[in-house]
Amino acid sequence: MEPNIDPENTLMIEESVEIDPRRARFPCCIVWTPLPVMSWFIPLIGHIGICREDGVILDFAGPNFVCVDNFAFGAPARYIRIRKDECRVSRYPAQYEREDDQNYSETGNDATTWDGALHKSTEEFQHRSYNLLTCNCHSFVANALNRLGFQAGGWNVVSLAVYILLKGQWVRKASILQTYLPFLIVFGLGLTFGGEAFLTYWAIFIAVLVGWFLIGSYCFKKMIYL
Repeated sequence: MEPNIDPENTLMIEESVEIDPRRARFPCCIVWTPLPVMSWFIPLIGHIGICREDGVILDFAGPNFVCVDNFAFGAPARYIRIRKDECRVSRYPAQYEREDDQNYSETGNDATTWDGALHKSTEEFQHRSYNLLTCNCHSFVANALNRLGFQAGGWNVVSLAVYILLKGQWVRKASILQTYLPFLIVFGLGLTFGGEAFLTYWAIFIAVLVGWFLIGSYCFKKMIYL
């Protein structure tokens, strides 16, 4: 059973936790930022994290390491706010869950709440090795979204990347330059000095990388961890 709380009051509480880019607070959001070097060649590739109800960012940044409130590779450039009514977790903030609930814990690891689901994913990935091709930041966020039951689950690294591409909102106008300007410079220099050879190798690199993640996500699902 859900706690006996006025729904209108609860919505006001949730809406009061506003997005604050200056403090890097993005409540119940997925956040994205470009990666050094990699994004210079493919600007759609980046580093992502998922945020707690208080806006603190969690991101899988290295072997057995989940960053808390220290987003790797710089400030978020894009974000997507996730609606709780599209998830299977409680739509009430964690602090309003019943204290006598058998799943409740003072550490905030109740898996029926937003923060509890993220806590479970964090615990799991704190014992995983990081690999850009098989277990990366997208794996961590996809795992969290599946625990949350967002849009019925079934998320993987490819569907998540496409979702960010199509639905992601820019934090500020400067974020667009931050993402695409290095790519335009590198691509322009590559065409100037490399010509068709650069274009060929760039296309092959993209095809191999995209092919790997498509095959690992949809054909041999154990290749990429979630």
